[in-house]
Amino acid sequence: MKVIAVVGPSQAGKTTVIEALASLEEQHPQRLALAGDAAVTRFGFMGESWAALDLPGGPDSLAQVGPALMAADAAVLVVPADTEAAVLAAPYLRLLEASGLSTFVFINRIDAATDRVRDIVAALQVYCQHGIVLRQIPMRKGDRVVGAVDLISERAWEYHDNARSSLVEMPPEIRDREAEARMDFLEHLADFDDALMEQLIEDQKPMTEDIYRVATQVLQHHDLVPALLGSAAHGKGVLRLMKSLRHEVPDVEQLRERLPEGVLAVGCMADAVKHLGKTVLVRAVAPGVGPGASLAGASVGSFLDLDARAPVGALEAGGIGLAVKSDHLSADTPLFTATGAHPVPEGLRPRTANHRFLVTPANERDETRLATALARLSEIDPGLALLQHEGSGHTVLCTQGPLHLRRLVDKLTGVFGIEVQTVEIPAALCETIARKVEKHHRHRKQSGGAGQFADVLIEVMPLARGEGFRFGEQIKGGAIPKNYIPSVEAGARDALSEGPNGHPVVDLGVLLKDGKFHAVDSSDFAFRTAGRNAVREALAEAGTVVLQPINRVTIRVPTVYSGGLVPLVSALKGQVVSFEADPEAAGWDAFHALLPVSAEAELFNALGGATRGTAWYSSELDHYEELREPPRRAAG
Repeated sequence: MKVIAVVGPSQAGKTTVIEALASLEEQHPQRLALAGDAAVTRFGFMGESWAALDLPGGPDSLAQVGPALMAADAAVLVVPADTEAAVLAAPYLRLLEASGLSTFVFINRIDAATDRVRDIVAALQVYCQHGIVLRQIPMRKGDRVVGAVDLISERAWEYHDNARSSLVEMPPEIRDREAEARMDFLEHLADFDDALMEQLIEDQKPMTEDIYRVATQVLQHHDLVPALLGSAAHGKGVLRLMKSLRHEVPDVEQLRERLPEGVLAVGCMADAVKHLGKTVLVRAVAPGVGPGASLAGASVGSFLDLDARAPVGALEAGGIGLAVKSDHLSADTPLFTATGAHPVPEGLRPRTANHRFLVTPANERDETRLATALARLSEIDPGLALLQHEGSGHTVLCTQGPLHLRRLVDKLTGVFGIEVQTVEIPAALCETIARKVEKHHRHRKQSGGAGQFADVLIEVMPLARGEGFRFGEQIKGGAIPKNYIPSVEAGARDALSEGPNGHPVVDLGVLLKDGKFHAVDSSDFAFRTAGRNAVREALAEAGTVVLQPINRVTIRVPTVYSGGLVPLVSALKGQVVSFEADPEAAGWDAFHALLPVSAEAELFNALGGATRGTAWYSSELDHYEELREPPRRAAG
C-alpha cells in the first residue's frame, strides 16, 4: 500500500480531489473520519492499494499535518488557481519543506482560472526553497482553459466534464509556448542528471522514457516539486495526477529511511471514539506490527479495519489499521519504536497554542471527570496544551483557534458527557512599592492558656524590576532569637500573595531591623503573623503601583504581510524591536516586538485577520513595567 497526504488551504478542494482519485476505479471507496474534519480514504487503482490522508485546511488544523506527513510516501498540495491565494499555501509549503517529503502541487479549478498558470507557480515559488516546475501547460479557448498539454509526452488532452479527457492534436497556436515551457522543464531536470544535461547541450532530443526516469528520480529525492493542472469537481486532470502518483511515488522502504532508526510505525491521526475509546490510525513501516506486538514500550491491544468493526491481524509494511485498547499510544510522540516513541521533527511540530481560555465544568461534581477527559484529549490532539492558572487553579485550555476550541468542547460533551464553560483569562498583573517604608508591628493575643507575642521592626524597600523578593536581617543582641527569623520571612512572603490592589506583590525587599520576644508566649506562629501584618501595613502606607508583564513576542509571518504588523503592534501598545528574513523558511520573516501580556488575545485575533490566518507567534516574559491606564480587556 502507498499512502499520500493531501494538504492545502481551506476551500482549495482537497476532499474533492481525494474523492475524484478514489472513484477512478472504485464506486464505493472506504472512508473514515477522524479527529474533527480529518479523514482517511482507502481505494484501489490498477491493482494497487492506496490510502489518502485528508487533512482539513486552516490554521486551527495545522497541528494534524506533521504526523500525517511523517506517515506518508508523498504529499499532494492542492491550491486554488489564483495568484492571490498563493500565500494561503505558504504554511503548508513550510511544513512540506521541513518534512523532506516528495510533493506534487495540484492547481485545482483550472477551468475557472483567470490568472496565468506561470504566475500562479511564481507566486507559490516565493515560499518554496525547491524549484516548482510545470509538468503541464493549459490549452485555452478565449479566456477558458479547456485542456492541458503534457510536457513530457507532448500530448494534448481536452477536458470533459465528469469524463476522462480525450487525446487531441496540439493546437498550432500553442506549439511555441509548449516548446518554451518544455525546454524550461527539461533544463530544471537536467540540473540533477548529467546524461540529460549532456543531451540538451548537444541539442539531442531526449527519449520520453529517459525524461520520465529523471522526473521520477527528482521527485523521490525531493529535488523539484512538479505542478499539475485540473479541476477535481469535474473530473478534469485527475487521471493524469493519479498516473503520476502511481509511477513516481516511492515505496515504504524510502519512508523507513526517512524516519529515525528503529521506528516500526507512525500514528497518523488519533481520536476519542464513543464505545471504542482512544483510537489511533497507525501505519506500519516494518513487518510484525499487530495485536500483542510491542509498540511504544507496551503491547498493542488490537487492530481494526477502517470500518472500525472488523479485526485485522498483523499489518504488512506500509499497511494501515486502527489501534484500539492501546492507551499508551500518544499523538504527541507518534513515531513508535518497540521500546519507546519519538515526537515529529522540530519543523513539523504544532504552533504554540495561543488561543487560551479557562475551562470549568458546568457541574462542580464533574471536576475530576473533566481533568481525566482533558488529559485523554491531550494524548490524541497534538495541537492542544493544558496549563494551570496560578490565580484560580483552574485549567487553561490552550488551542489553535476558535474552531479547534469548538471541536474540543463538542468532544467533551459528545464523547465524555461533560458540559463545560469557557471564560476569558484575567489580566496577569502585579504590584510593587515606589518608596521605602519602616514599620513597627506588635502582635499580642491572650485568650486563656499560652498567649501569642511577637514584636518586629521592618524596613520595606523597592527593588529593581525582575529582582523578585529579598529578605535580610540585622538583629543584634538576641532581640529576636535566630529560630524565629525564618518565621518572620515566611510571614512577609504570605503578605506578598495579594497587595492593596488585589495583585501579587513583586520586586520587594524586607529588612528585619529589631524586635522583641516573650520567653513563654512567643512562637513561630506569632512571629509569622507579625511579619505578615507588618508587611501588609507597610504596603498600605507606602502605596503600590500596578505592574503589567511585557512579553517578547516573535511572529512568524509571510514577508508580504510584515509591513502591516508595525501599525498592528503599535495599536496594541506594543513596541516593534526588529524583523529579519526567517532563516527556516523561504518567503517568511521573523518579526520581534514587545507587547503587554494583556494584549495577546487581541494580537491573536488581529493577526489572523491581518495575515489571512498564515502567521503565528510565540512569546516569553521579558520584563514588568508600570501600568498607567486600566488593563486592556482580553478579546474573545
